[in-house]
Amino acid sequence: MDIEFNKNEDVNKQLVYELRTKLKKIYLGGGEKNAAKQKEKGKLLARERIDYLIDKDTEFLEVGAFTADGMYADQGGCPSAGVVCGIGYVSGRQCMIVANDATVKAGAWFPMTAKKNLRAQEIAMENRLPVIYLVDSAGVYLPMQDEIFPDKEHFGRMFRNNAMMSADGIVQISAIMGSCVAGGAYLPIMSDEAMIVDKTGSVFLAGSYLVKSAIGEDVDNETLGGATTHCEISGVTDYKHPNDQACLDSIRNIMSMLGTPQNAGFDRIKSAKPKESETELYGIIPENRDKQYEIMDIINRLVDNSEFEEYKAGYGQSIVCGLGRIDGWAVGIVANQRKVVKSKKGEMQFGGVIYSDSADKATRFIMNCNQKKIPLVFLQDVTGFMVGSRSEHGGIIKDGAKMVNAVANSVVPKFTIVIGNSYGAGNYAMCGKAYDPRLIYAWPTAKIAVMGGAQAAKTLLQIQEASLKAKGEVITPEKEAELLKEITDKYDSQTTPYYAASRLWVDGIIDPLETRKVISMGIEAANQSPITRKFNVGIIQT
Repeated sequence: MDIEFNKNEDVNKQLVYELRTKLKKIYLGGGEKNAAKQKEKGKLLARERIDYLIDKDTEFLEVGAFTADGMYADQGGCPSAGVVCGIGYVSGRQCMIVANDATVKAGAWFPMTAKKNLRAQEIAMENRLPVIYLVDSAGVYLPMQDEIFPDKEHFGRMFRNNAMMSADGIVQISAIMGSCVAGGAYLPIMSDEAMIVDKTGSVFLAGSYLVKSAIGEDVDNETLGGATTHCEISGVTDYKHPNDQACLDSIRNIMSMLGTPQNAGFDRIKSAKPKESETELYGIIPENRDKQYEIMDIINRLVDNSEFEEYKAGYGQSIVCGLGRIDGWAVGIVANQRKVVKSKKGEMQFGGVIYSDSADKATRFIMNCNQKKIPLVFLQDVTGFMVGSRSEHGGIIKDGAKMVNAVANSVVPKFTIVIGNSYGAGNYAMCGKAYDPRLIYAWPTAKIAVMGGAQAAKTLLQIQEASLKAKGEVITPEKEAELLKEITDKYDSQTTPYYAASRLWVDGIIDPLETRKVISMGIEAANQSPITRKFNVGIIQT
């Protein structure tokens, strides 16, 4: 019996249980009372609409389930930012689905709602996925309009994207299934096709109360912007349906007639399960994030048949690179080795740290994958680049810069899974969110920050102590311990995967057993978007 394995397994299964418990709560949206109000109107809830729309017995890959988690407490919270987004299959075709959740503040847009909608559109644009909008929103949340309305990455960017996607031939279909007010009215009408549900759907630039206030006209919302008005008088909408189900059936019918997408040509053969047990992933990742483990034990439980062609195995060992398959798709894997290794020169190298030789190896491997048109998968458990005079004299900065350059300029699709630490410049080199991974998900064991908690807390403590001493305060050992605990607790709370997911630094948090699904669905989406840009790393320090 391996006591350490069993201990890790218990801890990680508990983390997955906590993940599922949190998700169940988020799936309730604005709560049962608000859900009942929607039901009284004859409407399906946002998640029910998606379940009805997508093909039976197919996967739905949700994006941003934890968006806004723990945020907007003064406003009563905003679960999932009031909108459900994800990749699903409709009439056999992968689509990006965006559904407003009217149980959350009537589907009003908070700052994070805008960010989440833009992320969904970004994924659709990168992968040329058709987009289906299920609109049911009261528009901008007015008390926070200054954080939503005017800037480049605010509400208006969504309509710009509507126009850009339309011009680029990316199909967009909108269903008005509830309120659709003010600026938000442009979203469905800038789609290729817009349908509306009779009696529950409405679309107008200004509602009846605002019209009365602005011009003195007394008119009800149905006459102003209901289904009959827009399908028979204004011609704003294209289809009228009696209920949600009929509307969703119509979308499925239209989707069934779409032309076949172009193929990027990524290689896929028949899928095979890993020979090593995937469930053993729970026992491999240590409870203590500072402990060592063998990254090949992870890779062998993710790749088909547990077969992996390792690249430069004896060189730059703190990063493992190689070729394998995931659900039949050919992939190049770049992963941080988390055990101490010894170079042929006799140098001991810490696990999770990027050294000059490992950066050099990873850079070349990334370039090779671009040459071969093989998608890249990054498995992050990185504490950063090696520091100290020996590393500086050896040119760690230029070697790290080469790796960052290759990652930034890579034209093959990239997918990032944060399995452990994701600190500092290591986050960048290993394709963090800033480096445009097509998808980036975290395991419950992830930690994302500029540096580890212990180091950061001590640095922050020194700064705070200096500030207090400058004011004439005496720092006793007891006071110092109290400050350190306070700083550490706050910092650690900001490094959790939930903190990252709430701010969309990652697209979501997944059970490790879902990793193959995420990568496979991601590559399938990317395969609909042929590579048109030539790979070129530009000028690098050699």
